[in-house]
Amino acid sequence: MSGALVSASTPQANGPTVALALGGGGARGLAHIHVIEVLDELGIRPVLIAGASIGTIMGAAMAAGMTGREIREHTLATVGRPGQIMNRLWSLRPAGLSEMVAGGFKVSQFNLERVLKAFLPDRLPETFEELFIPLKAVTSDYYAQCECVCDSGPLLPAIAASAALPAIFRPVELNGRVMIDGGLWNPVPFDHLAGKADITIGVDVVGQPPAGTAGVPNSMDSLYGATQLTMRSIVTLKLEKGAPDIFLRPEVGRFRVLDFLKAEEVLAASAGIRDELKRALDEKLSALA
Repeated sequence: MSGALVSASTPQANGPTVALALGGGGARGLAHIHVIEVLDELGIRPVLIAGASIGTIMGAAMAAGMTGREIREHTLATVGRPGQIMNRLWSLRPAGLSEMVAGGFKVSQFNLERVLKAFLPDRLPETFEELFIPLKAVTSDYYAQCECVCDSGPLLPAIAASAALPAIFRPVELNGRVMIDGGLWNPVPFDHLAGKADITIGVDVVGQPPAGTAGVPNSMDSLYGATQLTMRSIVTLKLEKGAPDIFLRPEVGRFRVLDFLKAEEVLAASAGIRDELKRALDEKLSALA
C-alpha cells in the first residue's frame, strides 16, 4: 500500500469528517468511481464506508487504499474489455464434470466468490481488519428476511454475499446463514452512517428505465425493472425518515444492470456527478466553518 495514503485512524486531522454510502445497481455502480476520484482530489478520506452490492465492491477497493484513478484503470482494463472478460471467465471453468454439476446442474447461477477472485484487484486484503478505512458490507439474509451487516472477519465472502444478485449468482453462505444481494434490502445504506461523521454522503445508482421508452420490455428487463421499482420505493421511504447530508443520483438510468462492457459509456454519462459533489461539499464545508 502507498505510504502517502491516510489511514482510517487519522482521516482528516484538520477538518470535518466524511462518511460515504455507495449503493447497489450493477454496472450502473461504476459511477461510484467519480465520487471516489473527487474525494481523492479534495484530499478527503472517509472515516467509514457502507456499501451494498456493487457499492461494497467499490467501497472495499477504496477502503483497501486504492485511489479512484487506480480503481478506474483496473475496471477499464478488466470488465471494460471483452477479451479480458472472456479470459478471466475461462479461468473459472470447472476442472471436470463432477465440479460442474456439484450440487445440481445450475447453468444460470455463477459462484460469485470465484468470479470476484478473477476480477478484483490483488490489493484487497483477506480481512476487514486489514482495511485502511472501516467498511460495512450490507447483505440480505434469504431465510431470516432481514438485513445483515458484515464488518469483520473474511472480506471476500462478505463482498460476494453483498453482491449476489439472484438468478445470476448463487447465494453465499456466511456463518450458516444464506445471503443474497444487500441492495435488495437496503439499496443505499446511508442509515449506517448516522452519527459517524460531520458530513454523510449517499450515492444512489438504482436508476430507472429511461423515460419515453415505448417498447414492451423482455422478460429479463421486466424482472430487473420490477426490482428497480422496489428498490426505489425503499430509498424514497428511507429519505423521508432521514436523508444523508449529500444525496447523489448520477445519470445512469439508460444502462442495464449487467452492462459492464459499457464501462466507458457509464463513466462518461455519469461524469456530471463530479461537479455536483464538489458544489455540495463546498456548501456543507462552508456551513461547518
